[in-house]
Amino acid sequence: MNIENTQAQMRKGILEYCILLIIAQQDAYVPDIISKLKASKMIVVEGTIYPLLTRLKNTGLLSYRWEESQQGPPRKYYSITEQGRGFLKELENSWEELTSAVNSIKENHNN
Repeated sequence: MNIENTQAQMRKGILEYCILLIIAQQDAYVPDIISKLKASKMIVVEGTIYPLLTRLKNTGLLSYRWEESQQGPPRKYYSITEQGRGFLKELENSWEELTSAVNSIKENHNN
C-alpha cells in the first residue's frame, strides 16, 4: 500500500473545510487559497480547487465578485455567505468530534 495515496485521500476529505476556513478569514483569490493550503502542507493543484469552489458556490456557501487587477485580467474573489458561516460552524463541531475520536483510539492503541 502506498502511503502517499492514503495521505492524499485524507487531505481530499478535509479540503472543503480548509477552504471555508481560509475564506472565512478574508475574501480570497484562488492563488492565495492555493498558497495558504500549500503552506499548511495541504498540497493541491489548481485543478482540484476550482471544482470545489464551484460546488461550494452552487450550494450557497460561497459567493464571488470580480475585481480589476493592475497585473492582468480581473480577479475573482470568493467570500463566505451567512449560510456558509453556519455550515462552517457545523464542520468545526464535526472536526472536533472526529479528532477527539481519533485521539481516543490512538491513546488506546498506545497503551
